[in-house]
Amino acid sequence: MANLKDILVLDGDGIGPEVAPVAVDALRLALGSEGVEMRLDHGLVGGRAIDETGTPLPEETLAKAQAADAILLGAVGGPRWEQLPMAQRPEKGLLGLRYGLELFANLRPALLFEPLAHASSLKSERVSGLDILIVRELTGGIYFGEPRGVSVDENERVGVNTYVYREHEIERIARVAFELAERRGGRLCSVDKANVLEVTQLWRDVVNEVASDYPDVQLSHLYVDNAGMQLVRDPKQFDVIVTGNMFGDILSDVAAMLTGSLGMLPSASLAASGKGLYEPVHGSAPDIAGQDRANPLAMVLSAAMLCRYSLDAPGAGAAIESAVGRVLDRGLRTADIAGEEVRTNGIELVGTRAMGEALLAELTDVLKEAE
Repeated sequence: MANLKDILVLDGDGIGPEVAPVAVDALRLALGSEGVEMRLDHGLVGGRAIDETGTPLPEETLAKAQAADAILLGAVGGPRWEQLPMAQRPEKGLLGLRYGLELFANLRPALLFEPLAHASSLKSERVSGLDILIVRELTGGIYFGEPRGVSVDENERVGVNTYVYREHEIERIARVAFELAERRGGRLCSVDKANVLEVTQLWRDVVNEVASDYPDVQLSHLYVDNAGMQLVRDPKQFDVIVTGNMFGDILSDVAAMLTGSLGMLPSASLAASGKGLYEPVHGSAPDIAGQDRANPLAMVLSAAMLCRYSLDAPGAGAAIESAVGRVLDRGLRTADIAGEEVRTNGIELVGTRAMGEALLAELTDVLKEAE
């Protein structure tokens, strides 16, 4: 009897409903080869949830997410909801999922597929072979600290956000990062601003304490401003980077552009239980929604991460990643990763549907070759 796994699919907004089905098809095909059967459910989150239920995260969606083995999310947000009060915007649905599922560890790989080296903002020789993993603490820090808000004091508005981390929050994300570094290149860089922020001095102290349990990992520290500079100066010096919520939000997007396009980058947000929410980092891209122009590969690579981290099916994840590499080797490009290459021989500009069909064909071949 097949191993049954419950997967919740949240298409979300913008291009989400276009790219999510490609990832679902890839998941079904790859997992089936390992005897894993998916039981799919669907739910609303973000802007569509607001339109249909009045809230960015309906209770029904959260309950389904809590019951699932893993969640696959397309994207949330868009300009049509930007005028809503902060607490009612689509992004609050995503934050609610993170908090409600205790998804404290965000993994953001910045992996460069060699056929796309030209698309990086840096020279090819600086990014060829790039493989960085940013581990971002996701449920603490300034995005969640209290007090927060805008008030009036002496006839002027005052905005307040509170940057707070507890020792156990730092320790658990540090252990995730150290364990990942052990399985990769054995190098971990912790990013903080300990020269001016007491909370990040605590961060550095706790990371140093945890390091004693991982003698095979080489630990270094950088201030966040220097880390940003080093990412664009010499990105291949990094293996795993661990940092807090706000710094991780910024640095992961900097690292993303080293690979040439947000359209190629997946992410995973994990709970201690292994449950995870998997989503591309490109956002909802409302300007191209419904035009068959979206790149589905980041969504597909998010599905590969789902196989690895929540379903213990690394073979399925590797097969999906191999298929992505093959479609790029064939010269297929969506507009976001085409660049000047469309003027050269062997490069074909394709839309979402064509890229998805090609990906599934390559995945079928990969799986057959592995039999």
